Amino acid sequence: MILGVGIDLALVERYRFDERKLAWFARKVYTEREMAYAMRKRNWPERLAGFFAAKEATRKAFGHAIPWRWVGVGHERGGKPTIELGERVKDLMSVRGVRTIHVTITHTASVAAAVVILER
Repeated sequence: MILGVGIDLALVERYRFDERKLAWFARKVYTEREMAYAMRKRNWPERLAGFFAAKEATRKAFGHAIPWRWVGVGHERGGKPTIELGERVKDLMSVRGVRTIHVTITHTASVAAAVVILER
């Protein structure tokens, strides 16, 4: 049974930060793991936009303004993206009866999109 669905788009250009702004935005929005992953990639602004879209889609699926850094994007060995939740958000999963979170992220040079589905 589907409990929640969220979708979001992010314009990649908004994530092409200079070094100072990147450090500020990273501290506010991204986990250390997300930043390490994105910065290993040639087109890191596309990854940051995709991560932001996935975080926002997760917030929409739950229907709550969850703090940005409490929602993270990880990857399985094969590259499939996953949503990683902080301990406080995991409690919200239990209360809502969420057993599985599905996420897909796509991006081009100009736009990133993500869809999140919460399943019982």
